[in-house]
Amino acid sequence: MLLTGGLKSLLPHVLRRIIRCNRLTISNTSGMAEGYKQANVVILHKSLADDFEKFCYANDGPLPLLHRSQPGDWKCPSLSNDSDIRTDCLQYRKYEHGACTGSLKSLKEYSEQLKDMVTFYLGCSFSFEKAVQKAGIPIRNVEQKCNVSMYKTSVPCYSVSMFHCNLVVTMRPIPESKLEAAVLATCELKEAHGAPIHIGDPGLLGIQDLSKPDYGDPVHLHPDDIPVFWACGVTGVEAIINCSAPLAFTHSPGCMFITDLKNDNVRSLGGVPQVHCISQDPLHFSIVSAEAAQKIKTLETLIGIDPGERGVVHLRRRGELLRACLALSHAGSVLITTGFPTHCAHEPPEENDGPPGALAIAAMLQALEKQVAIVTDQRAMDLNKKIMEEAVQLGILKKPIPLLSYQRQNADSALMFLCENGNPGRPRFDHLIAIERAGMAADGNYYNARKVNIKHLVDPIDELFLAAQTIPGVTTTGVGDGGNELGMGKVKDAVKKHIKNGDVIACDVEADFTVVAGVSNWGGYAIACALSVLRSCEIHDRYLRRAVGFPRAPGQRLWLPALPSVTKTMPRKHNF
Repeated sequence: MLLTGGLKSLLPHVLRRIIRCNRLTISNTSGMAEGYKQANVVILHKSLADDFEKFCYANDGPLPLLHRSQPGDWKCPSLSNDSDIRTDCLQYRKYEHGACTGSLKSLKEYSEQLKDMVTFYLGCSFSFEKAVQKAGIPIRNVEQKCNVSMYKTSVPCYSVSMFHCNLVVTMRPIPESKLEAAVLATCELKEAHGAPIHIGDPGLLGIQDLSKPDYGDPVHLHPDDIPVFWACGVTGVEAIINCSAPLAFTHSPGCMFITDLKNDNVRSLGGVPQVHCISQDPLHFSIVSAEAAQKIKTLETLIGIDPGERGVVHLRRRGELLRACLALSHAGSVLITTGFPTHCAHEPPEENDGPPGALAIAAMLQALEKQVAIVTDQRAMDLNKKIMEEAVQLGILKKPIPLLSYQRQNADSALMFLCENGNPGRPRFDHLIAIERAGMAADGNYYNARKVNIKHLVDPIDELFLAAQTIPGVTTTGVGDGGNELGMGKVKDAVKKHIKNGDVIACDVEADFTVVAGVSNWGGYAIACALSVLRSCEIHDRYLRRAVGFPRAPGQRLWLPALPSVTKTMPRKHNF
C-alpha cells in the first residue's frame, strides 16, 4: 500500500493507475496532483441526462460541467488519456431511489447497467488549492491531513424538472488578512467553482455548527481565521438523492476523479474583485468589482461638495457609501425614516430636504424587489401619505409603501416594533436608514442648526436605531449634511469641532454607516444610484445569488427606470 507522502507531485495518470490498483491508504484526494483539475462525478440513466445537464447550466457555480459522456462510455479522452470511470475514483456511492445503499471501490460489477448510463464530470474546488497556496494562503485541511468540510445550506438551487436541492458548500478557514487574496486566486478558476459565495458567519447560510459537517471532516480554525465558503459539486449528490432515480452512482465526497488537464484561468468579465466587511454581528463580508467600487466612491466625492461652506467636508468618512450600499444590497427588508422640522412657525414645519431622497431610495429598493417601509412622526402621517400618493401617480413608486409611526410605550417598545414578538432572532427589518432626520443630542433634546430645541415636534424614532444596535443582523445608515441628523453620532467629535453650534446640536446616536453630503437629498440619490451600480456588477450579482440560478441579462435590468432624475426629485410646492 502507498501512503500520502509525495502523492501531490505525481502526475495524474500515475495516480489514477495507483487508485485503480487499490494501493492507497488515503481517504480523499485533496492536495494530490497539484495544479491539475479534479472532478466530481455523477452517473445516471440516459433518460435523465438532458435535464441534469440543464440543471448544471442553471447552477454553474456548484456544478461547472467539464464533460458529459455518451451512454456506456466510461472513458473520457477530453479530460484524460488513459482513464476508466468505473475504477479511477478512490471510492463511489450507490444510490437507489434516493437512498445511499453502499460505498464501493469499483463499479465494474455494474458494467451492464452502465451501458445505459451517462457520466457527468463536474469541476471541483480541490483544483484551486495550488493557486491558493501560491498566493501565500494556507490550506488548513491539507495542513491537518483531513478532508475538506462540506455543508448543506438553506440556499435553494434553481430547479429543473425533477432535479432540485439546496446548495452544498465547502468551507476553508482563511486568515482575515488574506481574504482578498483568496478571492483573487479563485475568481478566474470558474471550472473549479470560482470565487467564494459567502465569507463570514455560517449561520447566514443556514449552517448551525461548523464542527459537524454533513460531508468530509471538521477543520480547525486558527484564531485569526474567517470561514470562507465555496460552492461545492456535492450539490449534484443532493440533486441525485432528491430526484429518487432507480439507480445512480456518484464519487464519494472528497474522492475525486483526477484529470490530465492543468488549471487554466478564464478571464473574469466582471473585473477585479474587492472584499469589504459590512457587518460585525454577524460577521459578514461582501464582494464587489474594483470598477463598481470606484464608481460608488466617485459618487461619494460628488455628494460631499459643500455648497454652503458649513464645514461638512470635515465630517466625511471615506468608503461609508460603498459599505452602506453593500449592506443594503444584501438586505431583504428596509425601514426608512426622514423628517426634520425647521420652520417651526409653519404648518407643516418640515423642510423639503429629506423626503425626495427617501423616495429615491425607496423606489430603487422597490425595483430591486426588497420589502420597504417608512416610519415617520405621527403628526406628519397625512403629509407623507399625500407625498406617497403623488409619487405613485407620477410613476416614481410602483406601489404605495407602508407608512408607520412609532411611539414609546415601555422599555421594550422599540424591540417590539423591530422584531416579531420582540424576539431579536426574528427581526422584521434587515437595515434601517435615516435621511435628514432630526437626531437626539447628548442632552436628550433635538436641535435645528440655530440651536432651537424642536423636541416637541419629533417622535422618538432614535430609539429604533439604538435598539437595532442590539439585534444581530440588523445594520443602520444615517444620511446627513450638518451633524444634527439621526445617525451622525459616529462623527459627533468632528461636528463639535467644525460645525457652527456643533457642541450643542451634534447628534449623539450612531449608525453603522454614516453618509455625509452637502445636501442630504444628494445622499439619498447617491444611495439609489450606488444600488443600481452594485446590481449591475457581475461579481457582486454572483455573490448575492450564491452562484446559483442565472445572472440577469442586460435587457432584464428592470431597476434602471427607478433611478432618480431631475423630474422625479423636484419637490411639489404644494406638498412641502
